Amino acid sequence: MNIPKAVLVLAWALALPAAAARGEEPRPLDACLADGGFDAQAAKTFGADVNGMKRYVIALLKRGPNRPIEPVRARELQAAHLKNIQRLVEEGKLLVAGPFLGEGDLRGIYVFDVATLAEAKALTETDPAIKAGSLVMELEEWYGSAALVAVPALHRRLSPPPAEPAR
Repeated sequence: MNIPKAVLVLAWALALPAAAARGEEPRPLDACLADGGFDAQAAKTFGADVNGMKRYVIALLKRGPNRPIEPVRARELQAAHLKNIQRLVEEGKLLVAGPFLGEGDLRGIYVFDVATLAEAKALTETDPAIKAGSLVMELEEWYGSAALVAVPALHRRLSPPPAEPAR
């Protein structure tokens, strides 16, 4: 698989704090990218198993029984929901989040970097939209590429900073 250099650079940058926390000396980026082949230290840093994979918990967000009808309340609830998503990303617990397109009952998806369904359930219960009953979540254990750990750092590089509110 040919991974774009930018993804590898961001994955490397994201892995540095984890390596330092374990008292390991991170490899220079150039060494990690030199041949593009398997990198045992990078695999360890990202928590990869022998297949380059790891366990995650996926949350499927579904339309809940208490959808706000009033537009102002709906906007407030959505803003609180997005703020909670950002907090979970900053804590390193949420790697991927986004809505499904269309108007069906399936509204969005989360990919949590947690070890258990119970931990993911506790995190989902912090979401204001879940608390309000606007959304409900179905949790499933999932086995995927350990490279997903790099997604938040890559997303930060691709997303412009929020516009400042008009005065």
